[in-house]
Amino acid sequence: MPIERVTVTPAAEALLRKMQGLHGPLLFHQSGGCCDGSAPMCFPRKEFRVGQEDVFLGTIVDTPFYIGGSQFEYWQHTHLTVDVVKGRGSGFSVEAPEGVRFLIRSRVFTDDEYAALQREGPPPRGPQPD
Repeated sequence: MPIERVTVTPAAEALLRKMQGLHGPLLFHQSGGCCDGSAPMCFPRKEFRVGQEDVFLGTIVDTPFYIGGSQFEYWQHTHLTVDVVKGRGSGFSVEAPEGVRFLIRSRVFTDDEYAALQREGPPPRGPQPD
């Protein structure tokens, strides 16, 4: 069974489903920018262009999750969990008007998990088919 690189909490799943109802298909992108590095941005899928160096970590609630290539180099040893908390994050992410924001909680992969990931090979880069 493949090791999941990204998962979602029940609260974040509920918010994501609500946002899908309002905005249609979505995607997450974790950029590692200076201001909200632990906050993944959630965009309408057709309004964000995935770059060739972006790394596809998986899909949560029918929503692809990408991380910037250079950011992946720092976070490749960690499992990411998308959660939601009260407060305002970036004004560009779809949940901003709701008074909450998505954020990342992380933990280091166990030795066994990391060994399994190494056997699977690197995750794909660039846009993935819907």
